[in-house]
Amino acid sequence: MRYDLVIFDNDGVLVDSEPISNRLLAGYLTELGHPTSYEDSIWDYMGSAMHRVHDLVEERTGQRLPDDFDAVFHARVFAAFERELKPVAGAADVLEALAAEGVPYCVASSGSHERIRVGHRATGLDRWFDDERIFSSQDVGRGKPAPDLFLYAAERMGVAPARCVVVEDSPLGVQAAVAAGMDVYGFASMTPAEKLAGVTRLFADLRELPELWAG
Repeated sequence: MRYDLVIFDNDGVLVDSEPISNRLLAGYLTELGHPTSYEDSIWDYMGSAMHRVHDLVEERTGQRLPDDFDAVFHARVFAAFERELKPVAGAADVLEALAAEGVPYCVASSGSHERIRVGHRATGLDRWFDDERIFSSQDVGRGKPAPDLFLYAAERMGVAPARCVVVEDSPLGVQAAVAAGMDVYGFASMTPAEKLAGVTRLFADLRELPELWAG
């Protein structure tokens, strides 16, 4: 193993939540008078914290989203997670292998702690994540593409950034990992490879990871 810590993004890497959340986000923004397609949502918001949604809408329209926007959106997302959410294929295998080998790992997500927990419970991945392994953009001042979240996770886990590898599927997350001085493996499953510029390695199946980071 070439690294002392594996940092996973959550949405789209461990849990297959991006299609659900972006479908709902596009629908809710359109409902509020800000026409947004599913593709628009993926392009503008995938991998980002909620403040980016507020900032972009206000920047583009001069209008602020309702005060209860986050609460309403998350209620819809969590309900859909309970009905539909699945783990990304291979996620459980990779986590089980890391745990068996004693390799430190954690998750660092733009989503809230509650969103991470709801997704993990719905998919059964919660067995691999105690509170000490979960980091959210709520824990830092700036979300991705700023490096703050990844640097915070590395500090809390006691590992130097240069000894970390980040597993990401969004351009914003890749930018954050590169800015943090970490290697980053780009998961080109839902995201086209050309949008993940700057990654250390590209891969398309989580089950490829053990061979990639062992080499």
